[in-house]
Amino acid sequence: MAEVIALVDYGAGNLHSVHNALKAAGARGVKVTADPAVVRAADRIVLPGVGAFGACAAGLRAIPGLVDAMAERVRGGGVPFLGICVGMQLLATRGLEYGVTKGLGWVPGEVRLIERTDPAIKVPHMGWNDVVPTRHRDGAELIAAGEAYFLHSYHFQPDDGAHVAAMTDHGGGLVAAVAHDNLLGVQFHPEKSQGYGLELLARFLDWNP
Repeated sequence: MAEVIALVDYGAGNLHSVHNALKAAGARGVKVTADPAVVRAADRIVLPGVGAFGACAAGLRAIPGLVDAMAERVRGGGVPFLGICVGMQLLATRGLEYGVTKGLGWVPGEVRLIERTDPAIKVPHMGWNDVVPTRHRDGAELIAAGEAYFLHSYHFQPDDGAHVAAMTDHGGGLVAAVAHDNLLGVQFHPEKSQGYGLELLARFLDWNP
């Protein structure tokens, strides 16, 4: 029986592109869903996200039972989880965009505005940039060295450096990916990162943490 990959629809994700990229990477059972029952039964869960942290967090929590279903299946059931862009940032304890907003708290840390230490550095961080793996914890093996497409003004700062799976540089180091147990989050967009992104998604589909 084919695996069910729940692509979580909470009104804040680049669903069409992510869905197509997952299929191109080999997924056969992708379900775009906001149904907690589908999420609770999924074999893998993908949480996309574009826009402001607060709006994404509010959208996720506005769907009755969805956060609880995700926590039950991911934290309780141990199924592989992938967060993309703001979907990765939502793993944090809190986000500091337009005030303080509570995150999922699955990877302790904060999401903060990228600081412009060099006037030549533009915010948002947009375009292709290097991804440099840091081999620390489970899930880091999914990240290969290469170039990916980024688009963000805020960045994730985990409390524990061992949760950092990859870095990039934009006027200083920025976290490109986090990993913890069965969780992987990437700040870049695999669905916009051509071959590099498809290879990452293919590894995620084969991942058995």
